Amino acid sequence: MAISLLHTPEGVRDLYNEECAKKETVSAKIGAVFHRFGYRSIQTPSYEFFDIFNKDRGSVASNQMFKFFDRDGNTLVLRPDITPSIARCAAKYFMDEDMPVRLCYNGNIFINNMSLRGSLKESTVMGAEMINDTTTDADAEMVAMLIQSLQVSGLTEFQVEIGQVDFFNGLVEEAGFNEQETDELRTLIEQKNYFGVEEMLSAKELPEQLKQALLSMPKLFGGISQIHEAASLTDNDKALSAIYRLEKLYKILASYGLEKYITFDLGMLGKFQYYTGIIFKAYTYGSGTPIATGGRYDKLLSQFGKDAPSIGFGIYVDELLMAMSRQQIDIDTDYLGTILLYERSQKDLAIRLANVLRADSSVTLMKKFYEKTIDDYIAYAKRSGIGGIFYIDEEGKYVEVINVLTDDRKRHLLSDLIGEEA
Repeated sequence: MAISLLHTPEGVRDLYNEECAKKETVSAKIGAVFHRFGYRSIQTPSYEFFDIFNKDRGSVASNQMFKFFDRDGNTLVLRPDITPSIARCAAKYFMDEDMPVRLCYNGNIFINNMSLRGSLKESTVMGAEMINDTTTDADAEMVAMLIQSLQVSGLTEFQVEIGQVDFFNGLVEEAGFNEQETDELRTLIEQKNYFGVEEMLSAKELPEQLKQALLSMPKLFGGISQIHEAASLTDNDKALSAIYRLEKLYKILASYGLEKYITFDLGMLGKFQYYTGIIFKAYTYGSGTPIATGGRYDKLLSQFGKDAPSIGFGIYVDELLMAMSRQQIDIDTDYLGTILLYERSQKDLAIRLANVLRADSSVTLMKKFYEKTIDDYIAYAKRSGIGGIFYIDEEGKYVEVINVLTDDRKRHLLSDLIGEEA
């Protein structure tokens, strides 16, 4: 029993030492980008009422949620997605605000997915949401902030694919498809199943231009030229408006100098039903899934009583770190730290020296045990990722400074380090 309790449930994992430090380092860098863009931090509960994430909200399927009950019989769920929580908060706390609201977050989500590919059931997401701004400038700011966040993390090879769900919505509305047919077609296009789309459309009596536009959707991905081509396939006002918005977005991103990170995919429609316009995903080598997703959700807040356009994205931090590890990208945690080792008779001096050193660096205060040698503490420092040892001997007059990485050793007067008569 004791041995079995050492293991975590399937889909969750422990992080410690260097790996945890790397995650904290990358998270801090991404968070700094959010704040430099003027976004304010917000925290939402790890669990909420089930209805916050139900089917009408367009979040994950019910069977992928971790559900439980409170003492009053209410159904609660561990949040599988943070965007609906932010929407709830925005409707509650910013109901009367009509100026742009910029919020950012760092939290864990919980998805009870099938045990495939070692997918995590608890993972960390960092993201940002802009409320009350319907402009293309807001779309561009979000994409630019995502790209800059991935850049500061240390990632160099990545691409952000951008789609526009209103192109699809305009065409299916023109075709008069019902909800079931729309969902089926959306899935086929999302899967790039060209033959499935062709088979489905062949059973429908549709104008040839409309049929060809829908049939082309799985293939409409690539550079800005694909967007220009899409505009020639239809005269549907809603679909064309989506195309013109993408063209405008590309020009703004070019002003940011970020166009090299951008590709387009009109066949990307997203798994969340709440997306209403631009949608985007970030990909990199070493990851079979997106490392970030985002999009516009102009109707979501109205379900909580506030009619406000919104756009946001989330970076899957664990997936990002896994990709960086596979690409052998070094993450400098800037943590070497120091052990201040002292003989038990020199405790007071050790505490005084620790107070001095901690003004500039991380210091671990450790009393030397009789049965342990200096070499034992050097070995401990090496396996703990600690770079140096300060050792105060029995006399308390000198400090031996040991560089754990090079085994270089120097002696200093303790009084010189403390800055007073030892």
